[in-house]
Amino acid sequence: MIDFLIIGGGIAGLSAGARLSHHGHVTLLEAEDALGYHTSGRSAALFEENYGPPSVVALNRASATYLHSANGGYLTPRGILLVGHKDQRAAFEKDAAELNMQIISRDEALVRVPILNPDKVAHAALSNSAFDIDTDRLLQDFARVIRKNGGKIVTKANVSAIHKGKYWTVDAGQTFEAHTLINAAGAWVDEIASLAGIAPIGITPKRRSMARLPAPGGHDVSDWPMLFGVGEAWYAKPDAGKLLVSPSEADPVPPQDAYADDMVLAEGLARYEEMVTEPVTRVETNWAGLRSFVSDGTLVLGPDPADPSFVWSAGQGGYGFQTSPAASQLVADLTIGTASELDAETIAALSPERLR
Repeated sequence: MIDFLIIGGGIAGLSAGARLSHHGHVTLLEAEDALGYHTSGRSAALFEENYGPPSVVALNRASATYLHSANGGYLTPRGILLVGHKDQRAAFEKDAAELNMQIISRDEALVRVPILNPDKVAHAALSNSAFDIDTDRLLQDFARVIRKNGGKIVTKANVSAIHKGKYWTVDAGQTFEAHTLINAAGAWVDEIASLAGIAPIGITPKRRSMARLPAPGGHDVSDWPMLFGVGEAWYAKPDAGKLLVSPSEADPVPPQDAYADDMVLAEGLARYEEMVTEPVTRVETNWAGLRSFVSDGTLVLGPDPADPSFVWSAGQGGYGFQTSPAASQLVADLTIGTASELDAETIAALSPERLR
């Protein structure tokens, strides 16, 4: 008999499984043949403590120590540089204030990123509190904890039926029985809930596209900060000697193996090009991922009010990796009934009950 059966092998499921594996037998089911295949494998991989709504910021701050120090740390300094046109002053100041950024001069911005167009960039702000996350190592370390504590990870396990009798019975190529079911299926969490006879939470998967470009102008981009356009209209992030550029779209789509929309990608690249002096001459590759949201844009963590043996770890949006240490600990605390270190207001803001 399984104590905790987790559906979903992305960051939400693996981190929750690692926490719960200290309290009972964990089995994790992943429909694909690899962990982190969908959204978790297509993340921008950034930790910014002030990024997100209040409950997300609370999770970020509660996750910071773990991400900085556990297993040698998962974070590398990156920084964020926000740039805007002369007619974007009000929106620029709002973005800079929300991220607690320092206003800098255009010349200072050009020193940090020499390809910025001085004829277009009128406003600039810098934050040094943003870090790259080693997402692959974080995923693999959580998986390692599950296995070390006697748990099982089963890939190519596509859930086709769920039944609740005395225990949960889940069909996924073979039959699994468990006391508690943790729904960490990303864009598919409402489909899993419906199979289990649990009311959905209204998840909306939203596509975000990405292009990988050669280093512009042959520059060494390794120490450049991540670039953001005002209103997050686009962003560009150094990655392994290349530059990742995203149009930052959030277009609702059905749950799927997402792919980039060529027109949306072209429009985003044009917004990026407008602010720099180096044209985009070649896209090496492109892809897209799904960021899944509920109506209020924050995570859904904890037992369902209709059946406490059905636990949600959902709605991570674009915050899954940076919140994972604290979010998974909260899921474990609420599942086994131990007190959380988070305040009551934050826990209520993350609870599935708010959506009922």
